Amino acid sequence: MSGSIPFYQKRHRHYDRGYRSKETESKVSQYQFSSRYTAGSAASTTSRSRGLELSSHSGLEESRLSHTIPKRAKPTYLAVDKENQIIGYVVPIFRSSQEFAAGFSDTDEARVRDTSAYMARRDMFTSGLEMQRSEQISRREAMRESAERISLNKRIHEHEEHFKRMNEDSLMHTPEFVIKPRSHTVWEKQCVRLHCTVSGWPDPRVVWYKNNVAIDPVANPGKYNLESKYNVHSLEINRCDFDDTAQYRVSAMNSKGELSAFASVVVKRFKGEIDESLPAPRHGPVSEYGVTFKTHIVDKFGVSFGREGETMSLGCTVIIYPTLHRYQPEVQWYRDDVLLSPSKWNHMHWSGDRATLTLTHLNKEDEGLYTLRVTTKSGYETYSAYIFVRDADAEVEGAPGAPLDVRCLDANKDYIIVTWKQPAVDGGNSILGYFVDRCEVGTNHWIQCNDTPVKFARFPVTGLVEGRSYAFRVRAVNKSGMSHPSRVSEPVAAMDPADRARIRGTSAPWTGQIIVTEEEPAEGIVPGRPGELQVTEATKNYVVLSWKPPGEKGLEGVMYYVEKCVSGTDNWQRVNTEIPVKSPRFALFDLSEGNSYRFRVRCCNSAGVGEPSDPTEATTVGDKLDIPSAPGKVVPTNNTDTSVVVSWEASCDAKELIGYYIETSLQGSSVWEPCNNKPVKGTRFICHGLMTGEKYVFRVRAMNAAGLSQFSPESEPVEVKAAIASPAPPYGITVLECVHDSMVLAWKQPTFIGGADITGYFVDYREVIDGVPGKWHEANIKAVSERAYRVSDLLENKKYQFQVRAANMAGVGIPSRPSDTFLCEEWTIAVPGPPHDLQIREVRSDSLVLLWKPPVYQGRDPVNGFYIDIKEANAPVEAWRGVNTKATEKTFIKIKNVQEGETFVFRVRAQNKAGVGKTSEETEPVLALTKPGTKEIVVDVNDDGVISLNFECCDLTPDSKFVWSKNYEEIADDSRVDTETKGKMSKAVFKSPGEEDVGIYSCFVTHTDGASSSYTLSEEELKRLLQISHDHKFPIIPLKSDLAVEMLEKGRVRFWLQAEKISANGKVDYVFNNNVVSQGEKYKMNFDKNTGVIEMTMESLTPADEGTYTFQMQDGKATNQSSLVLIGDVFKQLQKESEFQRKEWFRKQGPHFIEYLGYEVTPECCVVLKCKVGNMKKETSALWYKDGHEIKADEHLGFTEGVLKLEIAQISKKDSGVYEVVLKDDRGKDTSTLNLTDQGFKDLMNEVFSFIANSSTPLKITSTDEGIRLYTFVNYYNDLLQVTWHYKDSAIAFSDRIKSGVVGEQLWLQITEPTEKDTGKYAIEFNDGKGGLRRTVELSGQAFDDAFAEFQRLKAAATAERNRARVAGGLPDVVTIQEGKALNLTCNISGNPLPEITWLKNDREITSDEHCILKFESGRFASFTITGVNTSDSGKYSILVKNKYGTESADFTVSVFIPEEAGGKKK
Repeated sequence: MSGSIPFYQKRHRHYDRGYRSKETESKVSQYQFSSRYTAGSAASTTSRSRGLELSSHSGLEESRLSHTIPKRAKPTYLAVDKENQIIGYVVPIFRSSQEFAAGFSDTDEARVRDTSAYMARRDMFTSGLEMQRSEQISRREAMRESAERISLNKRIHEHEEHFKRMNEDSLMHTPEFVIKPRSHTVWEKQCVRLHCTVSGWPDPRVVWYKNNVAIDPVANPGKYNLESKYNVHSLEINRCDFDDTAQYRVSAMNSKGELSAFASVVVKRFKGEIDESLPAPRHGPVSEYGVTFKTHIVDKFGVSFGREGETMSLGCTVIIYPTLHRYQPEVQWYRDDVLLSPSKWNHMHWSGDRATLTLTHLNKEDEGLYTLRVTTKSGYETYSAYIFVRDADAEVEGAPGAPLDVRCLDANKDYIIVTWKQPAVDGGNSILGYFVDRCEVGTNHWIQCNDTPVKFARFPVTGLVEGRSYAFRVRAVNKSGMSHPSRVSEPVAAMDPADRARIRGTSAPWTGQIIVTEEEPAEGIVPGRPGELQVTEATKNYVVLSWKPPGEKGLEGVMYYVEKCVSGTDNWQRVNTEIPVKSPRFALFDLSEGNSYRFRVRCCNSAGVGEPSDPTEATTVGDKLDIPSAPGKVVPTNNTDTSVVVSWEASCDAKELIGYYIETSLQGSSVWEPCNNKPVKGTRFICHGLMTGEKYVFRVRAMNAAGLSQFSPESEPVEVKAAIASPAPPYGITVLECVHDSMVLAWKQPTFIGGADITGYFVDYREVIDGVPGKWHEANIKAVSERAYRVSDLLENKKYQFQVRAANMAGVGIPSRPSDTFLCEEWTIAVPGPPHDLQIREVRSDSLVLLWKPPVYQGRDPVNGFYIDIKEANAPVEAWRGVNTKATEKTFIKIKNVQEGETFVFRVRAQNKAGVGKTSEETEPVLALTKPGTKEIVVDVNDDGVISLNFECCDLTPDSKFVWSKNYEEIADDSRVDTETKGKMSKAVFKSPGEEDVGIYSCFVTHTDGASSSYTLSEEELKRLLQISHDHKFPIIPLKSDLAVEMLEKGRVRFWLQAEKISANGKVDYVFNNNVVSQGEKYKMNFDKNTGVIEMTMESLTPADEGTYTFQMQDGKATNQSSLVLIGDVFKQLQKESEFQRKEWFRKQGPHFIEYLGYEVTPECCVVLKCKVGNMKKETSALWYKDGHEIKADEHLGFTEGVLKLEIAQISKKDSGVYEVVLKDDRGKDTSTLNLTDQGFKDLMNEVFSFIANSSTPLKITSTDEGIRLYTFVNYYNDLLQVTWHYKDSAIAFSDRIKSGVVGEQLWLQITEPTEKDTGKYAIEFNDGKGGLRRTVELSGQAFDDAFAEFQRLKAAATAERNRARVAGGLPDVVTIQEGKALNLTCNISGNPLPEITWLKNDREITSDEHCILKFESGRFASFTITGVNTSDSGKYSILVKNKYGTESADFTVSVFIPEEAGGKKK
């Protein structure tokens, strides 16, 4: 269908044909007009159909427009879209055309017949006459229905007017959008109009918003145009750009309510015109509509310097408020306004709150201005800083820097033209030329393309293989050597441009794909002549030609031959004789430099070779591009304290200028350093990295492909310091007091003061009448220095606005924004007005100081105090809380215990007797954090006793000043304090410190980031400082130790003291009883100035030396003395000690005792008497004596390692006595005595007893047949050892039943026949003359039961053993007896009860008879008698005794022999 909408417009329901180009719109109108009046019924049908389709361009649906309004229904002229949203009006118009006839018949059948589809089918079978009749009927029906509709509307209107007159209240209703604004997608630089229709009474007030920010056409003149007529409101946006992509809201509000409608505008660009530096528009619905984002970029990277080959990371922290889940901003990085994409050179990272760009391998191409752009739906924030890249260290000293920016300009199948930029550093010698290297993609093999260096920064590389891709690099060379290679170029393929174009294809704009087709080529036609042949580039190495193909269409594939001839001849030679070229561009090589040539081109195809083109003008082979001229005057101006802005005049008539290099040098130095290593195109550049306070000169040179120009003239020297600018506008204008004809205003200092002190302020005012401001008038001709001013000559009950401008030495800044509108009427309130001029000082992590000025308006009574409020910066108004509960009379306060890292704001309220007044303006947010490098005021007292307060600031600027204050009021009276500043240090010196100097002293440094500190000088602190000052004025040599005396060997006496610090010029006077003594035989003096030790020695003391000794010291102004009084008993004791030491010294000249005779007790309880001797020799004798009797040497005496010993193994009372050791030889004699009698012996034994006690084992329990025994063992027992047994902590009284004793090394306590009464705690105590030692045991409970049971068992066993039958002695083992003799044997028998006795012979019982008589007499004696033995009596006999406790037997053997057989064997 000819009237259909293109496919790329159907995709957008909000497409509006109003955004077509004027040319396109005109063509469409002409096409529709001509089609509408096409002859024939088919044409009429088509025109009607087209009319409906054109309406759909405005978003209307065909079915909705063509629907007939039912009878008696209110007619509607509103057009709606598919979502039933009202998008416009449908205005009925009577026309002669048939296009509006359809859709207005009375019946559904007529509507069906009148549809375009029905008409199209009917046209195939009906005649033109029937068609004309049908159209006349439809026209009459439409006219009748329109007349009825108009009549109905008139009646409705009259009824509504009558209703309004009857009830006016019913008119008021909330705003309602009859037509809402609709969204649009437009191309950049077009205009877009949003419009809506609003009803409501009273008439609504309509405001347009962009991203919830009210649109102000005055603030953006020419950008926005607002119109409101007949309840139709429109917003027109002129020349849309990407920043206009947003959500727009229109708000309608009256006294009955408010209603809003939304529409989106998306601004697009044609693909071929896209500026890559702009972010792409967002697609799809924006879920965060209604939210206004605030973006802050903090922790920013600064101007940075890197070196080739290094890695550098740039990063910023991005804070977006509010934080929405899953919402991510668009983060982009730019270099010199060109969008960067991730590559092997650039790595980008976004962590959610920090954006980072990493340059993996720096090259000079990476130098430039880097910009971070963070885009949200509410707008974008950017931050920029310059990155400088210096050359890497050359491999050869003096070699030039590497070339940069290697590119491929013209790529063909047999050549590629490579270009580059010359480096800024030539190494101190002119660059001889450049070598170009190539490398086939996929390999690492680099091949040098030129044998000799080329000076022109453009070179054609030949000898390439068609279809292969290559990368290139360039190296510079001078007489010192070769530079590093440049960064590798992007790969490029060696092929014909026509082939490359076919491979790439044709891309379309965003809206779709453009398909390009060619006409069918005509065969057999020779092409015509090429046109517009010209030499586009000519150097001494090559010439590049370009032309346009012949104008004929449909030719078979055309190729070209290039011909040349020397000027002045007509001898044309074909250059490409073998293969014609396909593209209309060709490079010629191997031309003779200096010769002049003409060129022409022929077209050819399969039909033949065409006529040649017109020849070019004569072209002389050589470099046509000249080196640019030197730039003009160079003007440096101050920028910051480390940078300078350098401007210069551009090179005259420079062709193909690439840029400029800037160099700098310290004034008076011949060493020049490059400021940039990448050429800049403008005539202005900021040179960073300079030293503050130094003077620099600058020079510039221009560059093109031909080379570098000469240097410009050197600039005037410029000192590096921050530039001065006019201040920013003040802000926060408030009214402090108002009377009938004047107002007192206050305002806040500009955030930027321009680098110089503000010299004053100018106030303007204007009257506001009925909301319309008038003309501005000056309130003060002379600048005011305070931030408060009374504006006089105002009219009472009039409204005024005010603006303020700040001025410094650079000039007057721009005015502030107009203040709120204030009414000039006299204040009559009883409470005070607001305090003003709030300032924050001394910000630390846990505290800060707030200053303010009292209110101008006092109220009914004078101000008597102030209250301070605090809250977190982002907290709501309800979070304000008081700092002080009791009003302070001062105009400053130190706020402590603030939370570190939190941001706060403050305000102040004044009070009088009537109450608390208005609050002041809140302060700017302040972060509670101690800044790095913050210093505090330090108090100092110098050597002259002068007290001063010292404050150091490391962040000074050239304009910084130290301002000292007392109680936060600047010190104007110098009668008490002098201030002086040197460099970074300032001090306040007290002239005559006194009580009137007590207070808080503070120092504030201007033109810094709030550097300040304070020091509280209290009365106690003042007293301390005055004492230190006195000590400094009248110094005392400090002493580590006062004068003391000590005894030296030989009885010498040493008087000494030590000074803590004394110089080499120190002097000492030695005084005795107020008389100065000097060096001599009696006194020896020494003064060690390194250690401060002062000493005087005397050989001995005599009674005449009793008195007072004094050392008097002097070191410059410092003095001190120390005295020692030696009189009375103190002197006598010292003298006695001196004599003793003297005698000791003489004693030690011969054999002597180092340690006198003493004793020690070994763990084995042996006593060893020992003494340590010295100065012994072989002839020296050592004799031991006891009680005057010499002890002879035996194994108990010893002498080892200078120790004499006498060992007493088991000491007893007999060992007590007086022991003596005598040493003597020819040098002298020495004696040592040890008294071991009485107390001495007792002490020795106590030590022995202590060893015995400590060796005792824990007290244990055992049982015997007599009772229970408690015992302990010791390693050694001595008869003199005293022990005491205790029962229940009481000494035991021994009896027959309870006894104690010693068996060997066992000490025991026996309890005979124990009972329950004997249970309890028992202890044995060893007496060692000191505290003694106890061992305890608990005999009770189970321990007693077990011991008692064992006792019973043992007792029973003992009884049985004692009463059992026994045979005791009297019977031999063998009895040998002569036959005939009598045998009588008797043995003792015991046992209770009396045992039974049985005699056995050869294990057979025998009885008593005449031959063998057996008797038991007296219950004890058993006898065995044989009156006359014979040989039959020989055998083994046994006696067996038995009672109830046991049985025992005794055996004996009887052997009877015959005398004559005495020598024989026994029978």
